[in-house]
Amino acid sequence: MLTLLQTSNSSDIYLPPWLQQGLGLLVIGIVLGFFLYLILFSTLKSFFRRSSNEIGILTLNILQTPLLILFVIIVLKVLIYSLGLLENLPFIQRLLTAGIVAVITYLLDRLFTQVIAYSLSKYAEKTEADWDDVLIPLIKNTLPILVYLIGGFLFLQTLGIDLSGLWVAFGGITFVLGFALRDILSNFFSGLVLLVDTPFQFGDVVSLQDGSIAVIKSIGIRLTTLYLIESHCDLLVPNAALQNQNLINFSRPNSSYYYTIIVPIRADSDPNQAIKIIEEVVLSHPDTLGEIKKKLVAIENFYRVTDQLLDSEDNLLSKKDAGHQRLLAEEKVKVKLEEVKKAIAELVSKIKFMEMEGLDSGEVRAIQGYYLDIVRMVGLETVSEKQKGQKSLYLQESQKMDEDALISLLRSWYRNWQEDPDLIETDNEVLESEWERKIYFLIKRMNKLLQQIVNANRGFSETKLDDYTEELWKWIEERFQTYALWQSPKIWMQDVSMGGGLGTINMAVKFFVDNVKLEQCQRGNRIRSEVHGEIVRRLRQAYFYR
Repeated sequence: MLTLLQTSNSSDIYLPPWLQQGLGLLVIGIVLGFFLYLILFSTLKSFFRRSSNEIGILTLNILQTPLLILFVIIVLKVLIYSLGLLENLPFIQRLLTAGIVAVITYLLDRLFTQVIAYSLSKYAEKTEADWDDVLIPLIKNTLPILVYLIGGFLFLQTLGIDLSGLWVAFGGITFVLGFALRDILSNFFSGLVLLVDTPFQFGDVVSLQDGSIAVIKSIGIRLTTLYLIESHCDLLVPNAALQNQNLINFSRPNSSYYYTIIVPIRADSDPNQAIKIIEEVVLSHPDTLGEIKKKLVAIENFYRVTDQLLDSEDNLLSKKDAGHQRLLAEEKVKVKLEEVKKAIAELVSKIKFMEMEGLDSGEVRAIQGYYLDIVRMVGLETVSEKQKGQKSLYLQESQKMDEDALISLLRSWYRNWQEDPDLIETDNEVLESEWERKIYFLIKRMNKLLQQIVNANRGFSETKLDDYTEELWKWIEERFQTYALWQSPKIWMQDVSMGGGLGTINMAVKFFVDNVKLEQCQRGNRIRSEVHGEIVRRLRQAYFYR
């Protein structure tokens, strides 16, 4: 009796070997899936949150659902294969493979459009090149199309569909579409040409052939979007048409722009006295460029001509005071830049002398000491850390930065600029972003030169160390130069007309405006109007105005 029961019980729990193998694989798959989920989507996500790694968190969020689906499909596919059911379920096998292709295609699309595009945009913020600002939108718009096109063909192929006829049809359709859509393709390749040439970057202010002033907003596969300042609307221009236009870029090489005013005066006026009055008016305006010492004297006579009731006496006084403070901050930057220029010139002379017979370790340390004096003038300090068992130096902003350090003075300058009562709310962000980006690249450039000095006697770079140092100053001068002599106001007689009694002398007045991007790109027009009005008022007082 006992024997029979034992036999009966054992038969109840008996499983065929193939089913036992399948259940075993299923259990292994579930365990692996659990640990995969635990490691990737719990441990790593917690780690990325602690390290403030936005790209890592974004990647995990995108991978979470597709990877889970992909894992389930792969487990089912392996299970069917291990159970030997391929001959009985061939369509299911192809369907699972097609599912894998579909999930991978969707995953690649999300990675390209979200993670890679986001990473490139963050990288673009840390580079001085313009091409990456244009490349990123093109990558974001074109790669998903290619991914889905290739993924679609692979999906159909895994389902067992014969694609030979489809490829022939696709070739014929491509030829027909290429001919029919030649304008679209022309715009696409024109967009690529704009990418290579980089005649402008996003945010640049340009003048179109019809005289319209616009801001570059984005470059798409077929169209470039421009913001028209005067009409306050978007203009969509085909890339091919934009490429063939003669554009004037107001933002290159910098955001200062030359404005011209034609002022008629009486032919019997003293031209020299008229030029003196006009020059004083231009220099007295806080937002025009000129020799700082002259502007500090002239700004005391600043007067804003306006017929708007919103512009009160308090606003006038605050404008004058804000301009005065900004000029003082700018003067300090100019003085500090001269000190840095002199120190770099002395360093270059010492390097050239030491390089004559090659640099030994003692001379490299001496050069490094001289360079660190310049580093402190800028407002940086050295930090040492061990990497792969070796001690390395790098520069960072000094924790106890002197008030007269270059970086501190630059920040004081643009923060005084932010007190300008004519600026709108977004201008504060524009100024801070622009100048902090320059400061970031200054630190990066000086770090690069430090590494070249430290490793000067370990390779060929010792013969170019003086050139690297001179390049650093050229870069600083280009980015942080407060004022150049050629940016001074220019006033001269343009032509003389003797009709109408006493006759008229037309005076051409040319001057630079500090930053045309501010006030939604209306700053230049406002300043030109105010300068023009004040010139007319002062010339009438002197009985010179015609």
